[in-house]
Amino acid sequence: MRAAKRFYVPLLDRALQKRGLILGGAVIVLVLSFALFTRLGGEFIPTLDEGDLGLEIYRVVGTGMDQAVKMQKPFEEALISLPEVQLAFGRLGTAEVATDPMSPNQGDEFVILKPEKEWPNPKKPKAQLIEEVDEAVKQVVGTGVEIEQPVQLRANELISGVKSDMALKIFGDDLELLTATAEKIRGVLVKIRGAVEPKVQQVEGLPLLTIQLKRDELARYGLSVGEVQDVVEMAIGGKNAGQVFEGDRRFPLVVRLPEDLRTDFDALRQIPLALPKSEHANQTLNLASPPPAFITLGDVADLQMAQVPNEIGRENGKRVVMVTSNVRGRDLSSFVGEAQRAVRDKVQIPPGYWLGWGGQFEQLQSATARLKMVVPLALALIFALLFMAFGNAKDSLLVYTGVPLALTGGILSLWLRGLPFSISAGVGFIALSGVAVLNGVVMVSFISRLRNEGHPLEEAIRLGTITRLRPVLMTALVASVGFLPMALAHGRGAEVQRPLATVVIGGIISSTALTLLVLPVLYRTFHRKKLSRSARSFARHDLEEVHREELPTTVEHS
Repeated sequence: MRAAKRFYVPLLDRALQKRGLILGGAVIVLVLSFALFTRLGGEFIPTLDEGDLGLEIYRVVGTGMDQAVKMQKPFEEALISLPEVQLAFGRLGTAEVATDPMSPNQGDEFVILKPEKEWPNPKKPKAQLIEEVDEAVKQVVGTGVEIEQPVQLRANELISGVKSDMALKIFGDDLELLTATAEKIRGVLVKIRGAVEPKVQQVEGLPLLTIQLKRDELARYGLSVGEVQDVVEMAIGGKNAGQVFEGDRRFPLVVRLPEDLRTDFDALRQIPLALPKSEHANQTLNLASPPPAFITLGDVADLQMAQVPNEIGRENGKRVVMVTSNVRGRDLSSFVGEAQRAVRDKVQIPPGYWLGWGGQFEQLQSATARLKMVVPLALALIFALLFMAFGNAKDSLLVYTGVPLALTGGILSLWLRGLPFSISAGVGFIALSGVAVLNGVVMVSFISRLRNEGHPLEEAIRLGTITRLRPVLMTALVASVGFLPMALAHGRGAEVQRPLATVVIGGIISSTALTLLVLPVLYRTFHRKKLSRSARSFARHDLEEVHREELPTTVEHS
């Protein structure tokens, strides 16, 4: 403390002598820090390092389950070939309990990593490993992936309905026009730094067997549409023909064509249809010889494979097609801001169609809007408590100046550590606003007490600040050292703790500088005018008394 006082007292004297320089410097720092805040970027919640990886798999629409399983083997072998991977397993399609329904061309792959100490290079960054995983799976033909983490994959889907960090939604009516616009937007997003393989929602491409019945031929043979549909249903989809009993268990007996014939157009055209045995049918056919008992499906129908929509998404009663992308190497807010400008300048949105931004960015906007309500309320409550403590607005405002200058330290500390603004940092700013006024309350209340005891203004300020140097430093050190482990942590969950602790530590440092240097200058500036008016009034009163006393003496003498 002796060393601290030897260092602090000359600074205090110089600050009181150069009040304009100190206040001007504080204002400049405040303006620059808020300008810096606009460049921090933003994200909803810092990405937690879960230790493992979760991959969303997507293949060509219409891929069957058997083919998907065959394609899964080389995909997982490529993952296991990496020395950092301990285990890889996945799931495809929809389970019996359809909590997460997906088509056979979609799936999730879970990559369990070895402990970092068992890696060939334990100091390898996680981002570099993700790049290596991406390169390994790109060698597998026909399989695309989005690399995230298991909990993050599910959390994104539960929060915003999409598994990616960012989703651009195009709303409209015409599905083909929606898809074409989405492809144009994807081409723009690919060129933006930080975008990880943007992709358009798989809307088109589902192969569908179309059987177009020839109604004139059906009438000629005396067949009804329902009779043909029943045969087609049995051959391709399967139909219950009875039950099989094994003890007390029952199993349905289903009749249908084998797999190889269900995909063979020539075989499907040869499916026999029984003709009705009636005199009316014979007369309709006008046959000299007896009519055939059967005809083939190809005689009364055209079979063809058509491409139809894979899925039609709707939101708020409108059709929607999404362009999704993960963001890597930069913050989400600045990425979306650049993407919005690029899409607005380079893509012409058809009349009657509009865009919406979803994913984590949507949650960031919602949380930011809520912070705009919570932060002013917290600041108003802090001022109300200060007013209750001091009983006047002047001293309350003096102490309240500690809040904006404390925020400057929090902003600067985030920038120095390369951390974007997040909800975690926002909570840190709210906590910092309360902590920042503590030292101001200690300092101002003691200076006011000294003045009430009769000390002159200059003496009260100097004596009060030097006397309260110890509690001010203790308050700052206790809070800073207490948050230091959170600021330097690297374990599970450290990503959420780090911004909060960084904001509080940086803000307390700047708040302490304010309390020890700027606050005494502000106190002297705020209270100087009042004392000057008092001094002038006292001087006028003394002068009048002197004139009253001297006047009679002068008259008597004359």
